[in-house]
Amino acid sequence: MLTEKKLLSLKERTRIRKISMILAEAAHRARLKQCPDLVYINTILPLAGLKEISTEQPQTEDEFKSLAFRLEDYSQALLTRLGAEPSDWDFTDDSGDLDVSRRTIQDKILILDRLRSPYNVGAVFRSADSFGIKKIILVEGSASPEHQRARRTARGTTETVEWTFMSEEEVVRLLKTYKEGEVLALELGGENINTFSFPVRGAAVLGSEEFGISPEILGCCTGRITIPMAGTKGSLNVSVAAGILLQAWFSRT
Repeated sequence: MLTEKKLLSLKERTRIRKISMILAEAAHRARLKQCPDLVYINTILPLAGLKEISTEQPQTEDEFKSLAFRLEDYSQALLTRLGAEPSDWDFTDDSGDLDVSRRTIQDKILILDRLRSPYNVGAVFRSADSFGIKKIILVEGSASPEHQRARRTARGTTETVEWTFMSEEEVVRLLKTYKEGEVLALELGGENINTFSFPVRGAAVLGSEEFGISPEILGCCTGRITIPMAGTKGSLNVSVAAGILLQAWFSRT
């Protein structure tokens, strides 16, 4: 635990960053209903120009949660002051090793046709883990799930969802083994996702951020789904679209 004297000896930006980290850890403890050292917290808050908080120990779950929010707000305010906004993987994750046995796994695969962004790949894995996808196939040219940014965004789900790389030719051969209506493409000009009749099993294809689904793979798709929108852009981030698709498929089969 850094003393007030030690913190004061640090350069201002370093001191603020250290205090932000201390407050983030204290918020994490409060979220777990473990009271941090509030007396100590109050000795360091003025060093960052922050108001002191009550030292009365929380008793109820709501009181612990309110304390966690207050401390986290302070921590993030200091990061903002430094111009260091947090990324998703900066947030404390107390989940530890994920328990694969908790997953509901359905006879469904997801094909990522040359998704280039490791952030998008990682985000898709999180949705796939949540909504019953058995396996993800990445067409060669996609960002690797083992990329550091993909792994950080996936938050462990690259270990809970089976995955492999395949060439386009291998993917085409695989898709041709499915029955009519079992291979879905998320593309413009398809049937409204809100009225689409999803198959119990099958494969869904997501195209690249720039070009969508390749003609060869799209030719294997016997169902085309579109998400209705009312915005100016006319398209969604591929990982957001994946989440909408997978939730709909999971909930309606």
